[in-house]
Amino acid sequence: MIEFHTSRDSLYGDNLMPWYAWLILILAIGSIVGGLMMLRDTAKKLPLTEEQLKRIHERNAEQDAKDAEER
Repeated sequence: MIEFHTSRDSLYGDNLMPWYAWLILILAIGSIVGGLMMLRDTAKKLPLTEEQLKRIHERNAEQDAKDAEER
């Protein structure tokens, strides 16, 4: 026998989220994305002197050498 669904019957049953759950989900995702975009826009480069950059590069080279030895 063929079944006909009325407007009250859902093809998916009652497993759909109510409208307010979708609203809360959209607001949460929007808050996260908005916060990340604001964080990206306000990020500033850290001003380092040439001496500080030199020490950072030296430490990175030392760590890379230690990592290569451990492998």
